[in-house]
Formats: sequence, structure tokens, C-alpha cells
Amino acid sequence: MFSPGTIIKQLGGQKFIMMTGAKQFVSDSEKQRIFFKIGRNSGGVNMVEIKLNGLDLYDMKFLWVSVKGIKTIKEYGSVYYDQLQSLFTSVTGMYTSL
Repeated sequence: MFSPGTIIKQLGGQKFIMMTGAKQFVSDSEKQRIFFKIGRNSGGVNMVEIKLNGLDLYDMKFLWVSVKGIKTIKEYGSVYYDQLQSLFTSVTGMYTSL
């Protein structure tokens, strides 16, 4: 079952939000995904999409969003919940907890 709060908790919860500057969380329950903006980072990413797929795993997209459009920087399919933090750190260079 899709729960935006569960995804944020799996990323590290409040520590994740504080460490990454994550904000403007938007959930789409119909398509079972969340979007959020993050602070400046070495990966050139300013928005992340995490979607629950049919295998009960996550698909992650790291995006650059500007007035010129949306550019996909990296995309990963079928990610386990315990890989979310390490994958986020490897792409953005941002730590998700202290």
C-alpha cells in the first residue's frame, strides 16, 4: 500500500529533510509516487521522483527542472527500500543523516 510518509521515513525522515533541504513534497496517490525538491548538490539534481512499482519496489528518477523543461539526470528501477538512502547519496553527493 502506498504511503508518502513511509517513503520519507525510509529516506531518513526529519534528518533527511534537514540534511538535504528537501521541500515542496507532492504526492500522487493515483500513480503511487512522490516528488520533492532538494538543495544544491554535486549531481546537478533539483527534484526527485520516487514511485512504487508493481513489484512493491521503488523506481527513482533524479531530475533537473527549470523553465526550459525537465531533464532526467539518472533513473533507477526496482530499488529496495533499504537502498533508497545509499542511492540518493551516490547520485546527489548529499548525506541523508548524521
